[in-house]
Amino acid sequence: MTYNEILSELERLKDPVNIEGMKRFGITPKHTFGVRLPDLRRIAKESGRDHELALKLWSKDTRETRILASMIAEPKKTSSELMDAWASEFTYWEICDQCCMNLF
Repeated sequence: MTYNEILSELERLKDPVNIEGMKRFGITPKHTFGVRLPDLRRIAKESGRDHELALKLWSKDTRETRILASMIAEPKKTSSELMDAWASEFTYWEICDQCCMNLF
């Protein structure tokens, strides 16, 4: 999937009810579509590993694009400097957990 296809899919899957539900668990990103993790895993699988796309998704700064970035980034191309840069932008626990489990 391309960057624009991913954004279109996230918009299609947008769910305000999920956004409210995430708040109960302390998941409070500034920008989110409210897309469920199983859907994000499906998108990542369809996209495949793509480091450049991951960097572009991370820069979008939404919950979903950052989680997808952690799922499709290529571990061998992920430097400690990149890990430090991404970690310095963690503002809630879920993005930290996803990056640690999927990439770091």
